[in-house]
Amino acid sequence: MSWARVVLGLVAVLAAGALVVSGGSEADPRTPKGLPGLPPPFLGTAVLGSGELTAAVDAYGDVVDLRAGPGGSPLIENPLDRQRAGTVAAQTGIVPWVRVGGGKPRPLWTADSVRQHYVPGTNLLVTIAQLGDARVRILYAAGDSALACLTQVRGNASVSLRSAEAAAAAKLRCDDPSARRIIAAAARGERRWLRRAQPLGAGAPPWAERMYERSLLVLRALTDRGSGAAVAGARDGWAYVWPRDAATVAMAYEAAGYGAEAELVTRFLLGLGLEHAARFHGDGSPVPGREAQGDATGWVAAAARASGLIGSTRHAARILSPTYPLPWRGLADYQEGEPGDFLANALASGESGWRILDRFGSERGLEREAGPAGGLDTAAAWAVRPFPRPALADSVRRTLIRLGVGSGRYGLLPGDDWGGGRDPWTAPAAWSTWSLAALAREEAGHPQAATDRALALHLLGDLRRAATPAGALPERVASRTGVATSTTPLAWTHAFAVLALQQMWPGRTASNSPSGR
Repeated sequence: MSWARVVLGLVAVLAAGALVVSGGSEADPRTPKGLPGLPPPFLGTAVLGSGELTAAVDAYGDVVDLRAGPGGSPLIENPLDRQRAGTVAAQTGIVPWVRVGGGKPRPLWTADSVRQHYVPGTNLLVTIAQLGDARVRILYAAGDSALACLTQVRGNASVSLRSAEAAAAAKLRCDDPSARRIIAAAARGERRWLRRAQPLGAGAPPWAERMYERSLLVLRALTDRGSGAAVAGARDGWAYVWPRDAATVAMAYEAAGYGAEAELVTRFLLGLGLEHAARFHGDGSPVPGREAQGDATGWVAAAARASGLIGSTRHAARILSPTYPLPWRGLADYQEGEPGDFLANALASGESGWRILDRFGSERGLEREAGPAGGLDTAAAWAVRPFPRPALADSVRRTLIRLGVGSGRYGLLPGDDWGGGRDPWTAPAAWSTWSLAALAREEAGHPQAATDRALALHLLGDLRRAATPAGALPERVASRTGVATSTTPLAWTHAFAVLALQQMWPGRTASNSPSGR
């Protein structure tokens, strides 16, 4: 069947940012129901861009977040509170509507089926939907300052474009020569950038190469090309810079051969007042609401070492902090709960392996807090990468084997005393893979080396299953279905994936040192 003229109507509306969010009033809008096996509408599942204009697209081809830079103010308001309360209005963002025959226009969350993929080697996203006999294809790309789309429909349909003023405010160019130019330029630039990457080494399977490339492209989309601000995700509440997340992004860039990008991200981190907050806006100002956490200086020091800006992690820590060893007691850790004395912060702080073993060690492995009541913590992996403590290697193994054996199909909980539900998180699986792969390589003669590598491969399999069909890695997924339940993609997970894959199949010049250099 030949392709007919496009039969797609696009409704682009900028939702008001000052909406009252109750989640309980009958007057509130209701987030539309999604299709079986897919996330709800208006939860981003893909990111577009190359470090300037940044967009998030949901599973139905709706542009649900748009910013002039990864950490900039939103051009499309999709408040996190409304997403959590299930009160996102159906007019939010840029929503494709399809009119089939003489029927009424329909959004794609009412289609018979929807699927997505990226154009290989790019951040160009394709959404394909089937509505009866009609088949719709939407291609999105984010240029430096404008969003572009091309649409195709096979079947009996007609074209309309409503709310054109809102579409213009959202910088949308669709189905015209300017859209084609933006898309072509974005594809060229992204492929040219990706060709600079240090490839994985011999033996890397095709799925690993695809995960590696997609992870690098995600990091590029979420890193401001001018300032180096690397945000956690393209979503309200996540479009901020967390020092540990951004430091991991810098180390991933360095491991993949992007030294200039690694340095840019690290210089941004070195300019932050780490003592003032747990997260920062794209302009470097603190985000109120969460106090500084106990690992920030250690992670930034590790990034500075990896990018070659400072000669050693310990030297970097002294420069970054007025006191050394670094303060870590009585502060929150990566789980961002109540303050305390936590393993993750102790590892980042420079505490010796023997002191950590004395305080957090048990017969089972390394506990999150002192004593067995703390529960094993996947952050034990950080004692191999990026804060090596050789004295803790066997304790790390015991910890990760116990937690890994009990994992589901889609990743790990942060620890076995985690109180935040049963949905697995992808970042712990990715950072555990990095460290297990390092143990297997560095201690090849150890009786457990084969087990280390086997568990690393098992956890990579979890990440593959947790990824969306387009290859994006969510922050967490539903434990039974693997459907994304939180921010997608998450920069932290993709950065650890780059480091883990380079450790599993190192390229010719890739470093396997703890600093990544």
